[in-house]
Amino acid sequence: MSDVRVGVVGAGFLAETRARCWAVARGARIEGVAARRPERAAQYAGRHDVPRTFETAEELFASPEIDLVDLCVPNLAHRPLTEAAARAGKHVLCTKPMAAYVGQDLDDEATDAEIAGRDRRDMWRVAEADARAMVDATAEAGVRLFYGENWLYAPAYVRARGLLAEGDTALLEMRGWECHNGSHSPYSKAWRHAGGGALLRLGAHPIGAMLDLKRAEGIRRTGTPIRPAAVRADVADLTAAAEGAPLRVATGWQDVENWGCAILEFEDGSRGVAYGSDAVLGGMESKLELYGSNAHLKVNMSPNDMLRSYAPDGDVFGDAYFMEKVDGGAGWTTAMPNEDWTSGQLSMCQAFADAVRTGGETAADGWLGLEATRVVYAAYVAAQDGTRVSLS
Repeated sequence: MSDVRVGVVGAGFLAETRARCWAVARGARIEGVAARRPERAAQYAGRHDVPRTFETAEELFASPEIDLVDLCVPNLAHRPLTEAAARAGKHVLCTKPMAAYVGQDLDDEATDAEIAGRDRRDMWRVAEADARAMVDATAEAGVRLFYGENWLYAPAYVRARGLLAEGDTALLEMRGWECHNGSHSPYSKAWRHAGGGALLRLGAHPIGAMLDLKRAEGIRRTGTPIRPAAVRADVADLTAAAEGAPLRVATGWQDVENWGCAILEFEDGSRGVAYGSDAVLGGMESKLELYGSNAHLKVNMSPNDMLRSYAPDGDVFGDAYFMEKVDGGAGWTTAMPNEDWTSGQLSMCQAFADAVRTGGETAADGWLGLEATRVVYAAYVAAQDGTRVSLS
C-alpha cells in the first residue's frame, strides 16, 4: 500500500507534536491541514511543508487525498468531527480524552455555572454516550478509530509490558501520575471547554495504561480481560491553600480541579492509584510504578536520566529547550534528547500508520478510549458523593 495520507485538524500545541512525528513516520505523511482560523492552517502548512490547506474540517474530510484524520482539537469537537470523518470514509485518530462533558445536553444559553454544576451522574451518562457513539460511527462506516494514548507506545512502557508477560506476573497494585505546573491552554481552566480538570486531562494517561495492562494480563492468564469494577476519587484546587504565599504554578482555575486522584478497583481485587496535578514544579512528570506478584517495575517516561546537564546560571544555555514545562537551564536539569520518542508519540503515530496499511490491531483503540471515559467520569461521581462507585 502507498503512504497513509494524514489530514490534521487543528494547528495548536498538539498539532505541532504530531507534525514532528508524522514527518519521520515510515509509510505516512501529512497531506493536508484545516484549522478554525484559516490563517493558522496556512502558517502551519508553511512551517511543516504540508502541501494542502482546507478552509474547513469538512472540506478536508471530503478530499480523496486524505486517508486518516488526526483530530488535534478541543474535547467538545471530538464526537461531531469523528462522526463526520467516519461518514466520509476516513480513519480517525482522536486524542485523549476521547469524550468529555461540556454541556452538550443543555441549550446554547447555558451558563458556565450551569455546566460545571451539573450532577456528575448526568455528565457520566452524556460523556459515555458520546464515546460510544464515536465507536459505533466508525464501526458502522468500516473505518478505524484510534485513541491517542501515547503512554502505551512509550519505549519504557512497552518494555515493562513485555517483561510482565515474560514473567507471567499478576499485577497487585499500580501507581501512576502525570503532573506539571499547569496546562498550555487557557481553555483548560473552564469546564465548558475542557469537560474536567487535572483528573481528566492528566489522570487519563495512567488510567488508560492501567486498563491496558490489566486487560493484557487477563487475556494472557485466563483468556478474559480483567476490567475495572469500581472507583473512589477526590479532586481539589490546591492553589487555594497558597493564599498569601509566593506561587509559581498556574492559577486562575475557574471551575475545574487542578489536582485529582482516583483509586481503581479491578475485578480480580487488584488496585490502581492514578492522579494528575497542575501544581508540580520542575517539569513534566509521567511515571508508572507496577507492583506485581513476582516483580516490581518503575516506568519513567518523563523525566529520565538519559541526559543530565548542569549550568551555574540561565545564561549558559540561553534559550535552549530542555523539556516540557521547565523554565530554564540553570542548575541541574534533564535535557530530554527526544520527548516525542520517550513519550510514545512518535511510536504511536507509526503504529497507527502501520495499522491502516496492514489492517493490524492496536492496543490504543476506540474501546480503550470508551473505557477510560467511563472510569474518569465515574471517578467524578465518586468525588462528588464521597463514596465508592460501581462500574458494573
